[in-house]
Amino acid sequence: MHACIYWSVYSSDQINFTVPSMVLTGKTTTVKTRYVVMLDEILKEYPKLAIEGFPTVKQHLDICNNAVTQMAIEASQICINNWGRAMSDITHLVYVSSSEVRLSGGDLYLARALGLNPGTQRVLLYFMGCSGGVAGLHVAKDIAENNLRSRVLLATSKTTIIGFKPLSAERPYDLVGVALFGDGDGTGAGAMIIGTDPVSDIEHPLFELHTAVQSFLPETDKIIDGKLIEEGISFKLSRELPHVIEDNVEDFYRKLMGIAGVTEKEYNELFWAVHPGEPAILNRIEKRLDLVPEKLNASRQALMDYGNASSNTIVFVLEYMIEEESLKMKKNNESCEWGLILAFGPEITLEGILVRNLTV
Repeated sequence: MHACIYWSVYSSDQINFTVPSMVLTGKTTTVKTRYVVMLDEILKEYPKLAIEGFPTVKQHLDICNNAVTQMAIEASQICINNWGRAMSDITHLVYVSSSEVRLSGGDLYLARALGLNPGTQRVLLYFMGCSGGVAGLHVAKDIAENNLRSRVLLATSKTTIIGFKPLSAERPYDLVGVALFGDGDGTGAGAMIIGTDPVSDIEHPLFELHTAVQSFLPETDKIIDGKLIEEGISFKLSRELPHVIEDNVEDFYRKLMGIAGVTEKEYNELFWAVHPGEPAILNRIEKRLDLVPEKLNASRQALMDYGNASSNTIVFVLEYMIEEESLKMKKNNESCEWGLILAFGPEITLEGILVRNLTV
């Protein structure tokens, strides 16, 4: 955790001002476990990262560029092994990250490391924040539907190191990021394969991506605010964010269902895979839609176990959702056939996909 790193780098006098805030913030985020790439060894190699006022964006990117590539490789290899088909059957790559800036991009580093065919078609999605994973699914869906027999590898990778900054009494808000954001399950990355017309006895699809919609709310660019500065990424979530999402989630749902041409269902007839940006967002959605508490169990569990891992988080939420639905089937409880995948990004961008559970 960054909090642990702070305690190891700074003296007790330097961090006294943060203690009450750190304890309070840790409790309100509901996060119990976070994994981060940052280590004491990294700070020993890059000591200026812990000193206020130094332009360290190059050091941040030196660490991040290597870390996100390695994590994306590991997640992709696990995904492909579970998929059961050959690496050479991948025709497209969609790569998502908000933790690197470089040319060549992370898509090429990943493609080379995996040994993908040089003719593999690539799409790179940078700095989409927490909505990046669902945006990547949206793009992969469109590619698969428009390219016969294609198989799209979606990989999303990030690390919080890009936003690591020295402690400062002038930036108490930094503690929110320390307590809330993490790098995922120790790999800091997620991966999926998307395609059409699955090969029987080999491919076993989990969800059908029925309809995907993206919409942004004008004049909300300061509510999720991030900038690349001399000390890395400066990132801030406004207190208004949960309220704005609450006020717009129903209209977005109706728009999605209208485009899908599907009769609107009662909210509790669906399963909900929601990016858990922070507990207040989940609480507000639950209240506005009058959801029974267990509808957001997968989202709350992912937040508790991994923190907000940005674009990666939706992969963890879907994994928990699959386990949850499978358990319901074993207990002979009714499982939902249809559901929504939702995430929220900068200027508040709402990403949503209506999906059908193929495991029920």
